[in-house]
Amino acid sequence: MRLQDKVIIITGSTTGIGKAIALRCVEEGAKVVLHGLEEELGQEVLTEIGPEKAVLYIADLAKEETAGQLVEVALKAFGKLDALVNNAAMVVSSNIEDTDGAFLHKVLAVNTVAPLLLIKAALPHLSETKGNVLNIGSVNAWSGEPNLLAYSISKGGLMTMTRNLGDALFRDKGVRVNQINPGWVLTETEIKRKQEHGLSETWYKSLPDMYAPSGRIIWPKEIAAAAVFWLSDECGPISGQVMELEQHPMIGRNAPKDTSTIK
Repeated sequence: MRLQDKVIIITGSTTGIGKAIALRCVEEGAKVVLHGLEEELGQEVLTEIGPEKAVLYIADLAKEETAGQLVEVALKAFGKLDALVNNAAMVVSSNIEDTDGAFLHKVLAVNTVAPLLLIKAALPHLSETKGNVLNIGSVNAWSGEPNLLAYSISKGGLMTMTRNLGDALFRDKGVRVNQINPGWVLTETEIKRKQEHGLSETWYKSLPDMYAPSGRIIWPKEIAAAAVFWLSDECGPISGQVMELEQHPMIGRNAPKDTSTIK
């Protein structure tokens, strides 16, 4: 039990990577605060885990008061806080033509500002337990896809925040801050998003080697397995680090000109 008796807030944990992290954390002995926007989906995860090991809080991270409320939920339910996973994010298509100020501010509010506010609200309690923060970023933080402009900007900001606070908070408060940058992950949302872009219902079953050398893309549970290391005491004094979780190098790799092989 690598997370025995630890209390962990996991934002965006009603689906996808966040849900996988929550389930794995409980398997490793933790108690979790589930969060999301979908009450029905959240209740399903809560039922799967059990109310003695989890509590659900539905709220919009774009509202500044949500950060403090989530911390209070953790303290009321379990009496302490050991870790925070900033996973929730708006994954929305945009480019230079259709990204205006209001849209960019909306994406940044959830993907970059909310994690900072959550860290700030959690910090007094994390310093007591010598806890840690794990930010879930994206390989798009390094440059991003052309149609993911606002999202990529927000993840680039999150990565800089991780490196900054990973040094400052560990030195001052003993609180580690690290980040994992997942590549292409087969979440429920991603399956639906690609279908909305015109791909078939089974697009993920036949991908070019360029995108999936293994023959498939990453599963959420594989991201969750990596998250456990950073959340556990096994991580030791490592802080301010960002780790890519993708099956091919991000630098020196050129995408094929013809992407029609993705169906």
